[in-house]
Amino acid sequence: MTARRNMLIYALLFIAIGLTVTGEVLLKLGMNVVRDDVGAFSASLPVLLRTFTEWRVVLGFVLIFSGALFWLGVISRADFSFAYPLLALSYVVALLPARFVIGEQISANRLVGAVIVVLGAIIIGWERR
Repeated sequence: MTARRNMLIYALLFIAIGLTVTGEVLLKLGMNVVRDDVGAFSASLPVLLRTFTEWRVVLGFVLIFSGALFWLGVISRADFSFAYPLLALSYVVALLPARFVIGEQISANRLVGAVIVVLGAIIIGWERR
């Protein structure tokens, strides 16, 4: 495998992660608005209508779908058993907007878990060198 191809795989992966995490953050922000307006998500018509007319929810789905398109680029170029575990990096990336956009507290346990995920990604990535 060439270094250029590996760089493309990692670039596609990080774009996919970025779009997906951004989309998920928008879903959370949108659902906070929906919850405040009509209650937590349920199959009731008022909640469904409010959910799917909330712009953050709609944009969140668009970004998640866009991330999936980049993911298709990854899995068409790399072994699934290599690429899929690297998606766990999205959990690490998600800590930043969880803290600084949504305002959640990040516990020590979550930070330790994130370090473990990063170490796992490094170990998996060594295979590519």
